[in-house]
Amino acid sequence: MPGRSSSSSGSTGFISFSGVESALSSLKTFQSCISSGMDTVSSVALDLVETQTEVSSEYSMDKAMVEFAIMDRDLNHYVKAVQSTINHVKEERPEKIPDLKLLVEKKFLALQNKSSDMDFQNNEKFVQFKQQLKELKKQSVKPKEDGRHNEFDQIKDKDASRAGNERDGLQADREVEGTEGVDEDMIVTQSQTNFICPITQLEMKKPVKNKVCGHTYEEEAIVRMIESKHKRKKKACCPKIGCSHTDIRMSDLIQDEALRRAIESHNKKKYRQPE
Repeated sequence: MPGRSSSSSGSTGFISFSGVESALSSLKTFQSCISSGMDTVSSVALDLVETQTEVSSEYSMDKAMVEFAIMDRDLNHYVKAVQSTINHVKEERPEKIPDLKLLVEKKFLALQNKSSDMDFQNNEKFVQFKQQLKELKKQSVKPKEDGRHNEFDQIKDKDASRAGNERDGLQADREVEGTEGVDEDMIVTQSQTNFICPITQLEMKKPVKNKVCGHTYEEEAIVRMIESKHKRKKKACCPKIGCSHTDIRMSDLIQDEALRRAIESHNKKKYRQPE
């Protein structure tokens, strides 16, 4: 038979692992399906936050992400166990073909025993999911009239609590007078600054975040900059003024879905305002 020694059917000298490697390829394809599923769940969860849907629905998406992350971790362990078993047999070349299934199970259990129930939280997509939800929730806090009720309500509560104390009351009045307009300008300016790409100096349409330093850029602009630098055998530095990250790689960039949605929401409201 092709792939085996004719003199000894139990010898591993000419054993073929093509069938096992084909199965591994299928498992890796399944991994990409898990990744797509996590992307879908993340998108739905962001939709729920953006539309301020009840918390229980968001919680269901969080649970789904946990299940996907655990599935991905377990599948990674199994793939590693199979690959390790194949490499071991190829290197050792035992006289008799060992029980591959048993070897894989032992290696798989060893990997599982080394991991904890919380290891799934290191899954890159799960981490991104939690960060994106947090960012979008921040952006979705809508004050009364133009997104600023939190600051003004706090000032109002401060004033009320100091009623009856003349000196503190006067001080609170001065604080309100001096900061009311500044607070509004700062919030609007900060929001607009977050929307601007440090490369193009234009509002971003497809923002990507640098996992290393946390800064965001227009995807096309940063990719073009990195490629240009690499063609000249140079490192690409983060274009954000003051950033010390001096070696941006393509693998450092992730889609900033929360910021993209925040920009779109901001623009929709701007266009809805009466002239």
